[in-house]
Amino acid sequence: MIRLIIFASGSGTNAENIIRYFQSNKVFEITYVLTNNANAGVIERAISLEVKTRIFTRKEFYETNNIVTFLKEEADFIILAGFLWKVPKNILVNFPNRIINIHPALLPKFGGKGMYGMNIHRAVVDNKETETGITIHYVNENYDEGSIIFQKAVLLTNLDTAETVAEKIHVLEQENFPNVIEELLLKEFN
Repeated sequence: MIRLIIFASGSGTNAENIIRYFQSNKVFEITYVLTNNANAGVIERAISLEVKTRIFTRKEFYETNNIVTFLKEEADFIILAGFLWKVPKNILVNFPNRIINIHPALLPKFGGKGMYGMNIHRAVVDNKETETGITIHYVNENYDEGSIIFQKAVLLTNLDTAETVAEKIHVLEQENFPNVIEELLLKEFN
């Protein structure tokens, strides 16, 4: 089995969708959900789906090798699903082109530090964009600058609010993220 680990910081709807998608897969298995937020909803979602969880601190992530050591023992591929911290170099060098992220905008627009969740959707509306979408990309040392794997756009109207944009993005994430992960993994591990 190819072991997949999900990093998440929030409610975990994308993580849950990915876990459910791969539950009966005979090649790829979600082995852990890791989070930096002890109150994250993703913990309860993972536990209910019988996926092990691990909570870690900022110090553990950035100032020790604990997490990279754990990942080298437990993971073949890493998926960021609503994880808000920049991935440190010691993890990146051990998993080259084996860490992906989903971003709720069409990169390179609306990327970078502080651009997540409703911050992005408000910026999209304030900028009077006629479309937005999702970007799935490799993770590198900079926020939202890794090579793009997949993008999907959705049209907007002048009636859209940050909340309606968020709903449209959520639909795109749920429909596309697991499929794109599987296609990528099939290429990577065959």
